[in-house]
Amino acid sequence: MSATLKHISYNDTTIATIFEKNKNLPIFNLQLVFTNSGYINDGVNPGITNIVSKLLNEGTKKDGAVNFARKLENNAISINTSTGFETFVIEVSCLTSEYELALNFLTQLLSDPNITQKSLNKIKTLQSSKLKQKENDFDYVASSNLKQITYKNTPLAHTSAGTVDTIEKIQLKDVKKRLKDILNIDNLIIAVGGDISFKEFSSHSEPILKNLKSQGKTDFNKIAIFSKSKNKVILKETEQSYIYFSSPFYIDSDSKESYKAKVASFILGGSGFGSRLMEEIRVKNGLAYSAYGHIKNNKSHSDFSGYLQTKLDNTQKAKDMVGTIVKDFVDNGVTQEELDAAKNFLSGSEPLRTETFSQRLSRAFHLYYKGLPFEYPQEELELIEKLSLEELNSFIKEHKEIENLSFSIVTKEIKEEKK
Repeated sequence: MSATLKHISYNDTTIATIFEKNKNLPIFNLQLVFTNSGYINDGVNPGITNIVSKLLNEGTKKDGAVNFARKLENNAISINTSTGFETFVIEVSCLTSEYELALNFLTQLLSDPNITQKSLNKIKTLQSSKLKQKENDFDYVASSNLKQITYKNTPLAHTSAGTVDTIEKIQLKDVKKRLKDILNIDNLIIAVGGDISFKEFSSHSEPILKNLKSQGKTDFNKIAIFSKSKNKVILKETEQSYIYFSSPFYIDSDSKESYKAKVASFILGGSGFGSRLMEEIRVKNGLAYSAYGHIKNNKSHSDFSGYLQTKLDNTQKAKDMVGTIVKDFVDNGVTQEELDAAKNFLSGSEPLRTETFSQRLSRAFHLYYKGLPFEYPQEELELIEKLSLEELNSFIKEHKEIENLSFSIVTKEIKEEKK
């Protein structure tokens, strides 16, 4: 990677800026990333940050959603806003020849967002409609219920979309306050690059930054998953059972052993065919079409989670098998064959993770965000290549907490036939 860390000074604020020069294509990409600004801070209004992101995609008050979108389209410019759990992102993409115009449109959007009662009503109606449709999406129901029991009384207990009830309660004043809190220059990290120089971008950044206020840098404490096993079963009119599961996995995002967790995750459930979960549950026992599981290692939380669908009659058997597979994984570790296969795939698939320039910038941001050097992906591959079977199995054995599985299941009550 050729990303470098720069800095832009505005008033009394110094903004970390990840920059990458790209002469291969005449493109420009900008990502304004506001840390600790995702739906982790929804508070008593679950879904509000998602509403704000959708409203920023509604153009300016002056032009409205349609006219603003038409202006962008006529110049092949894309401005898109999205929210994750930890971050809030405004991304701009265009041809290099149009980047000054694109920055001008971004400035207009930030200074005159279409935050009106009419726009809010429109977004709330669409959001509520989607949530009502999801009531019959049993994957969504099982997944949401799992978060509620494993991350109870934390921001992770709700999804980014909120609920029909919470969306209905959101008022215009709430949205305006949430947007103001998000656009905090002290939480901003910029990722930018393309066929331009850093000096060029820096000279054009002031009009954008004028719309951001200094409110003091904020941060969060790591959120702990419930350490003991819990279960929740919901009965619905369904033809199959939806089984979602998770357990603690204690590791920090900047841990020196993250590469071991990546390999362990791949072997246990992240690799599709060839993974333990898929081989045991589908291939050997025919209990599901697919079964996945992976270790998440974020700044705000870490855990092991996965899912599968199975026939109603096989619900208990499939659930028990997940627990058996995870316990055997911890007790007996992996084989040399599994480790070799993981090394081959992870090294071979690495180039696919940065196919686009936007992907490269996003990766550079996440590395910086986690406190890792830009060269870490290559260092990680070298560590994985040198990883011995004994080292990996020792690491796995140290994480017995992964056995404390919680389950969220959507299924149908099976009535026994009268004889």
